[in-house]
Formats: sequence, structure tokens, C-alpha cells
Amino acid sequence: MPTIKLKNVTKKFGKVRAIDNLSLVIDEGEYLCVLGPTGAGKTTLLKLLAGVLKPNEGKIYFDNRVMNDVPPEDRNVALVYQSFALFPHLTVLDNVLFGPLSKGIEYREAFRIAMDTLEMVKLARRAKSYPNELSGGMQQRIALARSLASGARTLLMDEPLGALDARLRIELRYDLRNLVKDLGLTAIHVTHDQEEAVTIGDRIALLRDGKLEQVDTPIEFYNHPKSVFSASFLGGANLLEGVIKKVAKKGSAIDLGAGNQVTATCTNYPEGKLVVLCIRLEKTKLDIKPPRQNCLEGTIDTTTFLGNLTKYDIKLKNIDETVASKVPSMTAEPLRPGEKVYVTFDPEDCVVFSSPRQGLYKEIAAK
Repeated sequence: MPTIKLKNVTKKFGKVRAIDNLSLVIDEGEYLCVLGPTGAGKTTLLKLLAGVLKPNEGKIYFDNRVMNDVPPEDRNVALVYQSFALFPHLTVLDNVLFGPLSKGIEYREAFRIAMDTLEMVKLARRAKSYPNELSGGMQQRIALARSLASGARTLLMDEPLGALDARLRIELRYDLRNLVKDLGLTAIHVTHDQEEAVTIGDRIALLRDGKLEQVDTPIEFYNHPKSVFSASFLGGANLLEGVIKKVAKKGSAIDLGAGNQVTATCTNYPEGKLVVLCIRLEKTKLDIKPPRQNCLEGTIDTTTFLGNLTKYDIKLKNIDETVASKVPSMTAEPLRPGEKVYVTFDPEDCVVFSSPRQGLYKEIAAK
């Protein structure tokens, strides 16, 4: 099972750089989730690792071996698609047998491998069934079993749960991670689902226009985004534009306009600097009386009950902005649309970014 390294890798399609000078190390046994908007280069990255595509520039290493010219069948990887790509005319067993038999393994040994693999995914009892007789979740497990039976030590998965309903996606995401970890495999899992990436990935790689925007653990990614785009893409963030008014030892005062001023524990920008303030929804509180610090007045616009949490959208007073807050549902009486509230947050819970050249809304439009 290799450590995978991409060094200054570029893949072009005509004038378009689908992958642009990308460098990344994926550790042995790691479960890496790859996020990004449509056209960011996620599927191209998988195809480069699988050997389906060759880079125009740069090198791909498995351990210390350059893989640029190594064909797919010699890479010991399996590419798993959203569509499962099962052979409809073959039984479950024959689908799983396909990999080891195609590698020249004698039938008796191939049969043993196939049945052992079906036991792993808990579908040995359906060995004689056909794909159309199975549920979507079972078909996904068969696709994984076929990949595992081929001897692959690295799984390259392109939206592997995308064709399933929401309930089954949530259930199988943990089964998939546990299976990969139990078998000691390396997995690169492309998904558009931010929650999926956060809950199962050891790390998250965010792609944008073929480049890496950020690579981090889910906790670091969520609490310490490296850019406005990262903060916005992972969701759950209020983004407000302002100007650094005053810098002190313990933080900066930020003017949001119309007499609204807040404090953040950020001291690395000069006075007069245009900035974007990022506050996670869960880090905000709602008060009916104005607190002393970091207080933004507004009115409740909409209320969304989420079970243990309630999400409120608040139109701010004198600012053409709406912010959101998630608060525990059972702590107080629910607020109603039209009620006046004060949105408050601690200075240490703010992340401050330099204002993007193209403006905040163009910067996050690619979500």
C-alpha cells in the first residue's frame, strides 16, 4: 500500500488547466475526502491517480516510484464510480470474480477471494442474485467488493454514495470508512457533500480551478479556514465586510458600517484595511437585550427547526446584510419572525481575512 505524492502536476485539456501545478501527499492508510465546485478538477485528479489520464507536467509517485507511464492495470488501484458500473447480466459472485480472474488467478483461488470479499461487505448470501435484484446500497457494496477482490490497496472513489437516497448515504458513509480502515487501505473519496467529507475524512482537500485551496483535518478546516472561499464552501459561516478601525494588543476593532463596530482577536492587518469577518453559525448567540460587546441589532426573518438546533436568519439593522445563527432548540422559547434580537459572538470566535480583490460575492460565487 503506497504513500501517494503528486509533485507540480498539471493536466490540460486544450487551454483549460483542469489540474494546475498541484502538489499533494496522501499518507499510507489515509482516508482523504476531496471537495470542490463543479469543474474544480476532482474527477480529473482521480483519473490521473488511476492512470486513465497522464499529466502534461509534473510527476505522480506511489512510494518512490514514478507512475506517470505505468498503465492502470499495474497500479494496484481501483476506481469506483457513482453509477456502480456492475455487469447486469452477471450474478453478484461473477461480478466480484471478474477482477481476480482477469489477473490470471486460478478459479478455485479466485472463488475463495470473491466469497471472502462478499463476507466482508455482508453480502455472501446474495452471491447468486443479479444486480437488479439488489437495493442501491447493496449494489454499492458489490461495487466495493469487486474492487477489493481485484487486490487493489488504494480505492479511488468518485461520488460513491451519490446515487443513494439521503438516509442510506448517511448509513453507508460510516460502513465505507470502517471497511477501508479495517482492511488498512488508502482511500481518496470525491464528494460534493460537505457533511460527508467532515464526518468520514481524515483530511479534506478543497480544489478550486484545479488548484488546492486548503488541505487540513476537518476540525482545522472548520475552525481555521485559510481563505474566504474555504470558509464559505464548507458552509455554516457568516461573512461580513468591514474596515479595520483600530488595532490594539488584544485585537482589532472592525467597522461594519452604519455605526456597527465589533472586535476580533486579530492584529495582523493595519488600520484602514478592507477585511471580511467570518463567524460560524454555532459560535453566535441571540439576546433580546443588547450585550456589551460584539452586538449586532436585527430582526428575525425566518426560523428553521433542525431538531436539537434551530436556525434563525436575521436581517441586520441599517446594514443590507442577513446573518444566521444556530442555537439549541430547548434552551428558550422560540423566536418568531419580526422579533427584534441582538446577534452576539466572542472576539476569539472571529476569523478575519483580507477582502478579496474581486469582491466578496464574486469570490464565493463558485460554491
